Amino acid sequence: MTMKVRIDPERCQGHGRCYDLAPGLFGEDDEGYGTVLGDGLVPGGAEKDARLAAANCPERAIDVSEEA
Repeated sequence: MTMKVRIDPERCQGHGRCYDLAPGLFGEDDEGYGTVLGDGLVPGGAEKDARLAAANCPERAIDVSEEA
């Protein structure tokens, strides 16, 4: 099972919880908005961080998907 994260730029308001909670998966742009690091694939062992970041996004801008 492969997990992938994505941030909807239309919904992100720059609260920064994603990169505070999961700095290995998310970063910030020059204006403080969240960005996905790399290609968005979640490395093994970081699934909990991905779900935690998504659950704590006030705008629900983080999409976590699982693919077989």
